[in-house]
Amino acid sequence: MSNGENQLTYVYTGSYTDDQHPNGIACYTFNVQNGELTLVETYTDLPNASYLALNKDRTRLYAVSETDTYDGRDGGSVAAYAIDTDTGRLSKINQQPTNGSAPCYISLDATNRCAFVANYTSGSVTVYPIDADGGLGSPSQLLKHEGALGPQADRQEAPHAHSIVPSRDNRYVVAADLGLDQLVVYRWDATRGELLAHGAAAMVPGAGPRHLVFNADNTVVYAVNELDCTVSVLSYEADAGVLTAVQTVSTLPEGFSGENYCADIHLSEDGRFLYASNRGHDSVAVYAVDPGSAQLSVRGWQSTLGQTPRNFALSPDGAYVLAANQASDSIVVFRRDAETGMLHETGHTVAISRPVCVKFL
Repeated sequence: MSNGENQLTYVYTGSYTDDQHPNGIACYTFNVQNGELTLVETYTDLPNASYLALNKDRTRLYAVSETDTYDGRDGGSVAAYAIDTDTGRLSKINQQPTNGSAPCYISLDATNRCAFVANYTSGSVTVYPIDADGGLGSPSQLLKHEGALGPQADRQEAPHAHSIVPSRDNRYVVAADLGLDQLVVYRWDATRGELLAHGAAAMVPGAGPRHLVFNADNTVVYAVNELDCTVSVLSYEADAGVLTAVQTVSTLPEGFSGENYCADIHLSEDGRFLYASNRGHDSVAVYAVDPGSAQLSVRGWQSTLGQTPRNFALSPDGAYVLAANQASDSIVVFRRDAETGMLHETGHTVAISRPVCVKFL
Protein backbone atom coordinates (compact mmCIF):
# COMPACT_ATOMS: atom_id res chain seq x y z
CA MET A 1 0.00 0.00 0.00
CA SER A 2 1.56 3.31 -1.02
CA ASN A 3 1.05 7.02 -0.95
CA GLY A 4 0.94 7.94 -4.63
CA GLU A 5 1.75 11.61 -4.06
CA ASN A 6 4.97 10.95 -2.18
CA GLN A 7 5.72 7.52 -3.62
CA LEU A 8 5.92 6.10 -0.11
CA THR A 9 4.92 2.74 1.24
CA TYR A 10 5.32 1.30 4.73
CA VAL A 11 7.71 -1.33 6.02
CA TYR A 12 7.42 -3.19 9.33
CA THR A 13 10.32 -4.83 11.11
CA GLY A 14 10.52 -7.34 13.93
CA SER A 15 13.48 -7.53 16.31
CA TYR A 16 14.83 -9.45 19.26
CA THR A 17 14.64 -7.35 22.40
CA ASP A 18 16.30 -6.86 25.79
CA ASP A 19 16.13 -4.28 28.58
CA GLN A 20 18.38 -1.86 26.71
CA HIS A 21 16.66 -2.42 23.34
CA PRO A 22 12.92 -2.91 24.00
CA ASN A 23 11.56 -2.18 20.52
CA GLY A 24 10.08 -5.39 19.15
CA ILE A 25 8.29 -3.86 16.16
CA ALA A 26 9.10 -0.74 14.14
CA CYS A 27 7.32 1.03 11.29
CA TYR A 28 9.17 2.86 8.50
CA THR A 29 8.21 4.72 5.38
CA PHE A 30 9.95 3.43 2.25
CA ASN A 31 10.54 5.68 -0.73
CA VAL A 32 9.91 3.53 -3.81
CA GLN A 33 11.81 5.99 -6.02
CA ASN A 34 15.15 5.98 -4.23
CA GLY A 35 14.94 3.21 -1.61
CA GLU A 36 15.21 5.41 1.47
CA LEU A 37 13.81 4.20 4.80
CA THR A 38 12.55 6.68 7.42
CA LEU A 39 11.43 5.67 10.91
CA VAL A 40 7.79 6.37 11.77
CA GLU A 41 7.29 4.71 15.13
CA THR A 42 8.57 1.94 17.39
CA TYR A 43 6.64 -0.38 19.70
CA THR A 44 7.76 -1.89 23.00
CA ASP A 45 4.69 -3.99 23.78
CA LEU A 46 5.87 -7.26 22.20
CA PRO A 47 9.25 -8.76 23.17
CA ASN A 48 11.22 -10.75 20.59
CA ALA A 49 8.86 -10.03 17.71
CA SER A 50 10.77 -12.41 15.46
CA TYR A 51 8.27 -12.93 12.64
CA LEU A 52 5.45 -10.88 11.14
CA ALA A 53 2.55 -11.55 8.76
CA LEU A 54 -0.06 -9.36 7.08
CA ASN A 55 -3.63 -10.13 6.12
CA LYS A 56 -4.74 -10.02 2.49
CA ASP A 57 -6.13 -6.47 2.51
CA ARG A 58 -3.15 -5.12 4.48
CA THR A 59 -5.23 -3.83 7.39
CA ARG A 60 -3.95 -6.20 10.10
CA LEU A 61 -0.48 -7.23 11.22
CA TYR A 62 0.27 -10.38 13.20
CA ALA A 63 3.48 -11.01 15.13
CA VAL A 64 4.92 -13.84 17.19
CA SER A 65 6.66 -13.15 20.48
CA GLU A 66 9.50 -15.68 20.60
CA THR A 67 9.67 -16.36 24.32
CA ASP A 68 9.53 -19.47 26.51
CA THR A 69 6.96 -18.08 28.94
CA TYR A 70 3.96 -15.76 28.60
CA ASP A 71 1.52 -14.54 31.21
CA GLY A 72 2.87 -16.93 33.81
CA ARG A 73 2.65 -20.05 31.68
CA ASP A 74 5.08 -22.02 29.52
CA GLY A 75 5.21 -21.00 25.87
CA GLY A 76 5.31 -17.84 23.81
CA SER A 77 2.56 -15.67 22.40
CA VAL A 78 1.19 -14.04 19.26
CA ALA A 79 -0.38 -10.62 18.84
CA ALA A 80 -2.75 -8.94 16.38
CA TYR A 81 -2.58 -5.26 15.42
CA ALA A 82 -4.83 -2.94 13.43
CA ILE A 83 -2.98 -0.88 10.80
CA ASP A 84 -3.84 2.76 10.15
CA THR A 85 -3.32 2.63 6.40
CA ASP A 86 -2.92 6.43 6.19
CA THR A 87 -0.10 6.64 8.72
CA GLY A 88 1.19 3.06 8.97
CA ARG A 89 0.80 3.17 12.74
CA LEU A 90 -0.29 0.12 14.72
CA SER A 91 -2.77 -0.38 17.53
CA LYS A 92 -2.86 -3.70 19.33
CA ILE A 93 -6.10 -5.68 19.15
CA ASN A 94 -5.14 -8.57 21.39
CA GLN A 95 -2.57 -11.20 22.31
CA GLN A 96 -2.87 -14.96 22.78
CA PRO A 97 -0.61 -17.73 24.12
CA THR A 98 0.92 -20.19 21.67
CA ASN A 99 1.13 -23.06 24.19
CA GLY A 100 4.46 -23.82 22.57
CA SER A 101 7.94 -22.47 23.27
CA ALA A 102 9.81 -20.00 21.06
CA PRO A 103 7.22 -19.33 18.35
CA CYS A 104 9.21 -18.22 15.29
CA TYR A 105 6.82 -18.07 12.31
CA ILE A 106 3.24 -17.05 11.57
CA SER A 107 1.10 -17.27 8.43
CA LEU A 108 -2.58 -16.94 7.52
CA ASP A 109 -4.78 -19.22 5.45
CA ALA A 110 -6.18 -17.85 2.17
CA THR A 111 -9.52 -16.93 3.74
CA ASN A 112 -7.76 -14.90 6.46
CA ARG A 113 -10.05 -16.56 8.99
CA CYS A 114 -7.27 -18.63 10.62
CA ALA A 115 -3.62 -18.22 11.56
CA PHE A 116 -0.85 -20.81 11.90
CA VAL A 117 2.18 -20.54 14.21
CA ALA A 118 5.34 -22.69 14.30
CA ASN A 119 6.85 -23.17 17.76
CA TYR A 120 10.56 -23.90 17.39
CA THR A 121 11.71 -25.18 20.76
CA SER A 122 8.68 -27.36 21.49
CA GLY A 123 8.42 -28.64 17.90
CA SER A 124 4.73 -27.90 17.53
CA VAL A 125 2.26 -25.86 15.50
CA THR A 126 -0.69 -23.84 16.83
CA VAL A 127 -3.89 -22.87 15.01
CA TYR A 128 -6.03 -19.80 15.79
CA PRO A 129 -9.38 -18.58 14.53
CA ILE A 130 -9.34 -14.92 13.52
CA ASP A 131 -12.27 -12.84 14.78
CA ALA A 132 -14.27 -10.37 12.70
CA ASP A 133 -12.24 -7.44 14.03
CA GLY A 134 -8.97 -9.17 13.07
CA GLY A 135 -8.17 -10.24 16.61
CA LEU A 136 -6.96 -13.72 17.44
CA GLY A 137 -9.29 -16.20 19.09
CA SER A 138 -8.08 -18.72 21.65
CA PRO A 139 -5.85 -21.46 20.21
CA SER A 140 -8.02 -24.11 18.56
CA GLN A 141 -5.30 -26.72 17.91
CA LEU A 142 -1.84 -27.60 19.17
CA LEU A 143 -0.11 -30.32 17.15
CA LYS A 144 3.19 -31.78 18.34
CA HIS A 145 5.64 -33.08 15.76
CA GLU A 146 7.06 -36.55 16.30
CA GLY A 147 9.43 -38.85 14.46
CA ALA A 148 13.04 -39.91 13.96
CA LEU A 149 15.51 -37.11 14.58
CA GLY A 150 18.17 -35.88 12.20
CA PRO A 151 21.86 -36.80 12.68
CA GLN A 152 23.17 -33.42 13.92
CA ALA A 153 22.85 -34.03 17.65
CA ASP A 154 23.57 -30.46 18.72
CA ARG A 155 20.73 -29.00 16.61
CA GLN A 156 18.45 -31.95 15.92
CA GLU A 157 18.01 -33.21 19.48
CA ALA A 158 14.24 -32.74 19.22
CA PRO A 159 11.56 -31.73 16.70
CA HIS A 160 11.88 -28.03 15.77
CA ALA A 161 9.03 -26.55 13.72
CA HIS A 162 10.57 -23.56 11.94
CA SER A 163 7.88 -22.38 9.52
CA ILE A 164 4.34 -23.18 8.42
CA VAL A 165 2.98 -22.21 5.00
CA PRO A 166 -0.40 -22.90 3.33
CA SER A 167 -0.47 -24.09 -0.27
CA ARG A 168 -1.65 -21.63 -2.94
CA ASP A 169 -5.05 -23.33 -3.19
CA ASN A 170 -5.48 -23.43 0.62
CA ARG A 171 -6.01 -27.21 0.63
CA TYR A 172 -2.82 -28.21 2.43
CA VAL A 173 -0.39 -26.64 4.89
CA VAL A 174 3.32 -27.49 5.01
CA ALA A 175 5.49 -27.11 8.13
CA ALA A 176 9.29 -27.29 7.88
CA ASP A 177 10.75 -29.19 10.85
CA LEU A 178 14.48 -28.67 11.26
CA GLY A 179 14.85 -31.38 13.91
CA LEU A 180 13.07 -34.11 11.96
CA ASP A 181 14.49 -33.28 8.50
CA GLN A 182 10.92 -33.25 7.24
CA LEU A 183 8.40 -31.09 5.48
CA VAL A 184 5.29 -32.09 7.43
CA VAL A 185 2.12 -31.91 5.32
CA TYR A 186 -1.30 -31.28 6.84
CA ARG A 187 -4.65 -31.29 5.09
CA TRP A 188 -6.45 -28.05 5.83
CA ASP A 189 -10.18 -28.13 6.53
CA ALA A 190 -10.96 -24.42 6.12
CA THR A 191 -14.63 -24.92 6.96
CA ARG A 192 -13.84 -26.37 10.37
CA GLY A 193 -10.58 -24.49 10.83
CA GLU A 194 -8.68 -27.69 11.46
CA LEU A 195 -5.35 -29.20 10.44
CA LEU A 196 -5.45 -32.94 9.73
CA ALA A 197 -2.39 -35.21 9.61
CA HIS A 198 -1.62 -36.08 6.00
CA GLY A 199 2.02 -37.01 5.33
CA ALA A 200 5.59 -35.77 5.15
CA ALA A 201 8.44 -35.34 2.70
CA ALA A 202 11.79 -36.60 4.00
CA MET A 203 14.71 -34.27 3.35
CA VAL A 204 18.40 -35.19 3.13
CA PRO A 205 19.55 -36.31 6.61
CA GLY A 206 21.07 -33.35 8.42
CA ALA A 207 19.59 -30.80 6.00
CA GLY A 208 17.55 -28.99 8.65
CA PRO A 209 14.71 -27.49 6.56
CA ARG A 210 13.82 -23.99 7.74
CA HIS A 211 11.68 -21.83 5.40
CA LEU A 212 9.77 -22.65 2.21
CA VAL A 213 7.83 -21.03 -0.59
CA PHE A 214 5.30 -22.33 -3.14
CA ASN A 215 5.58 -21.17 -6.74
CA ALA A 216 2.65 -19.26 -8.26
CA ASP A 217 1.34 -22.32 -10.11
CA ASN A 218 1.21 -24.38 -6.89
CA THR A 219 3.31 -27.07 -8.57
CA VAL A 220 6.69 -26.59 -6.88
CA VAL A 221 8.00 -25.96 -3.37
CA TYR A 222 11.41 -24.45 -2.71
CA ALA A 223 12.83 -25.11 0.77
CA VAL A 224 15.97 -23.58 2.26
CA ASN A 225 17.88 -25.93 4.54
CA GLU A 226 19.61 -24.25 7.46
CA LEU A 227 22.13 -26.90 8.46
CA ASP A 228 23.58 -28.22 5.20
CA CYS A 229 23.29 -24.86 3.38
CA THR A 230 21.21 -25.99 0.43
CA VAL A 231 17.96 -25.22 -1.35
CA SER A 232 15.72 -28.17 -2.20
CA VAL A 233 13.37 -28.11 -5.17
CA LEU A 234 10.33 -30.35 -4.72
CA SER A 235 7.54 -31.06 -7.18
CA TYR A 236 4.12 -30.66 -5.61
CA GLU A 237 1.02 -32.64 -6.51
CA ALA A 238 -1.72 -30.25 -5.47
CA ASP A 239 -4.58 -32.76 -5.50
CA ALA A 240 -2.75 -35.36 -3.45
CA GLY A 241 -0.70 -33.02 -1.25
CA VAL A 242 2.49 -34.92 -2.10
CA LEU A 243 6.01 -33.47 -2.31
CA THR A 244 8.84 -35.14 -4.24
CA ALA A 245 12.44 -33.89 -4.23
CA VAL A 246 13.83 -33.21 -7.71
CA GLN A 247 16.94 -31.05 -7.14
CA THR A 248 19.28 -29.81 -4.41
CA VAL A 249 21.66 -26.89 -4.90
CA SER A 250 24.19 -25.28 -2.58
CA THR A 251 23.67 -21.77 -1.25
CA LEU A 252 27.42 -21.17 -1.04
CA PRO A 253 30.12 -20.44 -3.61
CA GLU A 254 32.60 -23.18 -4.34
CA GLY A 255 35.56 -23.08 -1.99
CA PHE A 256 33.82 -21.38 0.93
CA SER A 257 34.77 -23.29 4.09
CA GLY A 258 33.59 -21.05 6.91
CA GLU A 259 30.67 -21.65 9.26
CA ASN A 260 27.30 -20.88 7.70
CA TYR A 261 23.61 -21.36 8.42
CA CYS A 262 20.87 -20.59 5.93
CA ALA A 263 17.80 -18.60 6.91
CA ASP A 264 15.23 -17.14 4.51
CA ILE A 265 13.94 -17.79 0.99
CA HIS A 266 11.80 -15.82 -1.48
CA LEU A 267 10.67 -16.00 -5.11
CA SER A 268 10.38 -12.96 -7.33
CA GLU A 269 6.80 -12.12 -8.26
CA ASP A 270 7.35 -13.22 -11.87
CA GLY A 271 8.81 -16.55 -10.72
CA ARG A 272 12.03 -16.07 -12.68
CA PHE A 273 14.42 -15.76 -9.74
CA LEU A 274 14.82 -17.32 -6.30
CA TYR A 275 16.76 -15.84 -3.37
CA ALA A 276 18.13 -17.45 -0.19
CA SER A 277 20.11 -15.92 2.66
CA ASN A 278 23.37 -17.15 4.21
CA ARG A 279 24.40 -16.37 7.79
CA GLY A 280 28.17 -16.70 7.96
CA HIS A 281 28.89 -16.05 4.31
CA ASP A 282 26.52 -13.12 4.98
CA SER A 283 25.00 -13.01 1.55
CA VAL A 284 21.92 -13.54 -0.54
CA ALA A 285 22.31 -16.31 -3.09
CA VAL A 286 20.62 -15.59 -6.43
CA TYR A 287 19.21 -18.37 -8.64
CA ALA A 288 17.54 -18.33 -12.03
CA VAL A 289 14.42 -20.51 -12.26
CA ASP A 290 14.10 -22.61 -15.42
CA PRO A 291 10.65 -21.79 -16.89
CA GLY A 292 10.08 -25.39 -17.95
CA SER A 293 11.48 -27.59 -15.19
CA ALA A 294 11.38 -24.98 -12.36
CA GLN A 295 14.89 -26.13 -11.41
CA LEU A 296 17.57 -23.70 -10.31
CA SER A 297 20.87 -22.44 -11.65
CA VAL A 298 23.15 -20.16 -9.66
CA ARG A 299 23.44 -16.57 -10.85
CA GLY A 300 25.65 -15.27 -8.06
CA TRP A 301 25.82 -13.85 -4.55
CA GLN A 302 25.35 -10.42 -3.05
CA SER A 303 26.92 -9.47 0.27
CA THR A 304 24.30 -8.09 2.64
CA LEU A 305 26.89 -5.57 3.89
CA GLY A 306 26.33 -6.79 7.42
CA GLN A 307 26.33 -9.87 9.59
CA THR A 308 23.75 -12.66 9.94
CA PRO A 309 20.99 -11.84 7.43
CA ARG A 310 18.23 -13.83 9.11
CA ASN A 311 15.45 -12.38 6.97
CA PHE A 312 15.00 -10.30 3.83
CA ALA A 313 12.08 -9.02 1.77
CA LEU A 314 11.36 -8.13 -1.84
CA SER A 315 9.39 -4.92 -2.37
CA PRO A 316 5.90 -5.37 -3.90
CA ASP A 317 7.10 -3.99 -7.25
CA GLY A 318 10.17 -6.24 -7.17
CA ALA A 319 12.52 -3.29 -7.52
CA TYR A 320 14.19 -3.60 -4.12
CA VAL A 321 15.41 -6.13 -1.56
CA LEU A 322 15.75 -5.24 2.12
CA ALA A 323 18.17 -7.39 4.13
CA ALA A 324 17.89 -7.58 7.93
CA ASN A 325 21.38 -8.08 9.40
CA GLN A 326 20.72 -9.36 12.92
CA ALA A 327 24.27 -9.37 14.28
CA SER A 328 25.32 -5.98 12.88
CA ASP A 329 22.10 -4.12 13.75
CA SER A 330 21.17 -2.90 10.28
CA ILE A 331 18.70 -3.11 7.45
CA VAL A 332 20.37 -2.59 4.09
CA VAL A 333 18.51 -1.63 0.91
CA PHE A 334 19.44 -3.14 -2.47
CA ARG A 335 18.05 -2.42 -5.91
CA ARG A 336 17.05 -5.53 -7.86
CA ASP A 337 17.65 -5.91 -11.59
CA ALA A 338 14.47 -7.53 -12.94
CA GLU A 339 16.26 -8.87 -16.02
CA THR A 340 19.33 -10.45 -14.40
CA GLY A 341 17.93 -11.01 -10.90
CA MET A 342 21.07 -9.54 -9.34
CA LEU A 343 21.12 -7.09 -6.44
CA HIS A 344 22.97 -3.78 -6.33
CA GLU A 345 23.91 -1.42 -3.50
CA THR A 346 21.84 1.74 -3.06
CA GLY A 347 23.79 3.30 -0.21
CA HIS A 348 20.67 3.29 1.96
CA THR A 349 20.76 1.60 5.35
CA VAL A 350 19.16 2.10 8.76
CA ALA A 351 20.48 1.25 12.21
CA ILE A 352 18.15 -1.00 14.19
CA SER A 353 18.83 -3.39 17.06
CA ARG A 354 18.83 -7.09 16.08
CA PRO A 355 16.34 -7.03 13.18
CA VAL A 356 15.06 -10.48 12.22
CA CYS A 357 12.00 -9.86 10.04
CA VAL A 358 11.00 -7.37 7.33
CA LYS A 359 7.53 -7.00 5.77
CA PHE A 360 6.28 -4.51 3.20
CA LEU A 361 2.73 -3.25 3.60
